[in-house]
Amino acid sequence: MTKRVRVRLTEYGKIQEFDSGNFVLNKGQKVLVETEQGLALGIVCDAPRSQEEGLPIKPANKVYRLASQKDIGKFEKKGQVEKDVYTFCGERIKERSLSMSLVAVDRHYDGSKIIVYFTADQRVDFRELVRDLVQKYRTRVEMRQIGARHQAKMFGGLGICGRPLCCSSFLNTFAPVSIKMAKTQSLSLNPAKISGMCGRLMCCLTYEHDFYEKATQNIPKNGKAVSTAHGKGKVVRQNVLRETLTVALESGEEMEILQQEVLENRDSHNQNSDNNKKIDEQGDNNIKSDKQANNGQNRNIKENNKQKQ
Repeated sequence: MTKRVRVRLTEYGKIQEFDSGNFVLNKGQKVLVETEQGLALGIVCDAPRSQEEGLPIKPANKVYRLASQKDIGKFEKKGQVEKDVYTFCGERIKERSLSMSLVAVDRHYDGSKIIVYFTADQRVDFRELVRDLVQKYRTRVEMRQIGARHQAKMFGGLGICGRPLCCSSFLNTFAPVSIKMAKTQSLSLNPAKISGMCGRLMCCLTYEHDFYEKATQNIPKNGKAVSTAHGKGKVVRQNVLRETLTVALESGEEMEILQQEVLENRDSHNQNSDNNKKIDEQGDNNIKSDKQANNGQNRNIKENNKQKQ
């Protein structure tokens, strides 16, 4: 049975699950783990736990080995080199007047590659900058342009809910977010209230969107004319969680009623309209049959006239 252990790769970064194999690990230990960029040093967040039976086994990278003092020294050197590259790169960007904003620098654990993250409003010709970095550090250099969301994910922080940012905590991909999701959930459209630290719409708007979309599918929309036991009016507010509607009656009074009261009226209205459609269809069929009978009689009369002649 496989065991999983949660490891934090950076001080305030996202916690990831790894296959602990046969290692006996305790909280706070430093380990080397396999990642897409190669080996990385992380800190164990809790003791390994067995995978529950019956649950699908998700693929996970493995814990390579326990970190030694030499590994910890290499990791500290990695951090110093990243700071040096960040300072040097920032100076070169100013000297060359490049329209780009430096975000972060990441150096592979084995020193085989340096990745420079930056943001820019348009394409930037950074070939001379890469040449400067390669000449000084004698290693492969990759310039990677990222968006505002990825920038917030790398830095982390606290959202307006008081919890760590979702993107830096557990989200692996960014789902598309639209203003329609905020409207469906009857949220304020004030940009300050529905935007995250990145300045884009908050990712959490997608969490309950499917529920609200299904719940409001058969509910009259705002501004819809409805009939209630208290009279006719228009829907001015929806409360999906309480399953109520606020209706402005023709008398000028606002009243909160249950959704079922309006739905019953809609069902009876739909049933009446269906009956009317059936009656209309039957009438159309009768008219068609009468026309066909008349056409047949006219043909017989014409044939008889021809035979007499």
